[in-house]
Amino acid sequence: MNINFEYHAVKASNRLEILAADKLDKLLNKFDFVVRADVFLKKENTSQPDTGKICGIRLSTPGPRLFAESSSATFEASIAESVMELERQLDRRKAKMKTY
Repeated sequence: MNINFEYHAVKASNRLEILAADKLDKLLNKFDFVVRADVFLKKENTSQPDTGKICGIRLSTPGPRLFAESSSATFEASIAESVMELERQLDRRKAKMKTY
């Protein structure tokens, strides 16, 4: 699987790339039909201290692309939430694929 990283108002970080790649590799092991992942990391000024670091992940799969985005106090939490949401979406997609 090919993973592309894009940063907006954030310095590139190997630690975040490794963390995201590890979590996405776990998804790939469970769902072998994932072709590519695009990870978007950006920082936003917000009035709430528990939001502002946003992670969006787009997966290329057969059929429409899947996308999840979350905003938390840390990028690590945002990545984890996005991956959990994508896992739910992939479970639904896999269930639909089996019915045909």
